[in-house]
Amino acid sequence: MKQKLLGLVLLFALAAAACSMFVRWEDAGAQVFTAGNSEEKTLIIDAGHGGEDGGAVSLSGVPESGLNLSIALKLDQLLGLCGYAPVLLRTQDVSLGTQGGTIRERKTSDIRSRAERVEAEENAVLISIHQNTFPQTQYSGAQVFYADTPGSQEFAKLTQEILRQALNPQNNRQAKEIPDTVYLMNHITCPAILVECGFLSNPEEEQLLISDGYQTKIALSLTASWLAMDQTEGEGMMNIQEEALPPT
Repeated sequence: MKQKLLGLVLLFALAAAACSMFVRWEDAGAQVFTAGNSEEKTLIIDAGHGGEDGGAVSLSGVPESGLNLSIALKLDQLLGLCGYAPVLLRTQDVSLGTQGGTIRERKTSDIRSRAERVEAEENAVLISIHQNTFPQTQYSGAQVFYADTPGSQEFAKLTQEILRQALNPQNNRQAKEIPDTVYLMNHITCPAILVECGFLSNPEEEQLLISDGYQTKIALSLTASWLAMDQTEGEGMMNIQEEALPPT
């Protein structure tokens, strides 16, 4: 009981910090796109992969799917403390596709199911959570990709900068448009970002990504970004200095 109470106190403190982070961005004049109307927006959280599709695997053998889900659940809790009720595409380590057919067919069914569920929500905004990997182990840092839909680029730039400041000020990565090979992000019409939280192929960053505390920091950063996305009025672009990108 005491541990549960302490956990709730911590979440309240983190939610307050997220609200404070949003206020600092608003005071600094940051403007983001607000989805084009005054209707209440529905945030959809997609924990990438799941079930038999574990996604990338860390150096110590931890599958990406579980890390994505852990961050998504933390984000859901923090947003709940701020008065939001996001829609989670999955809350367990499961696939969202059909059970029959080949592995390829089941994976195709899974990703199509995600796209259909996003499109079924009115006035939706999507955050898809993933982990990165690369053959060379020296690369690190969170990176945000955006869909080719209104509002996505602005949301991605804001999220990228908040993640940089909260997790790694030396991270010079910039938000980038998602490749057309990513089915989910290219088959939806709402504002959408895909967050690669870090590189499981980097030894130091892998240890951070599998830790509960670092996952909470990621969730806190995404909470602050959503608060800014949802509450800042007007339409505009953040003034973020463009810097050279290391390989992704």
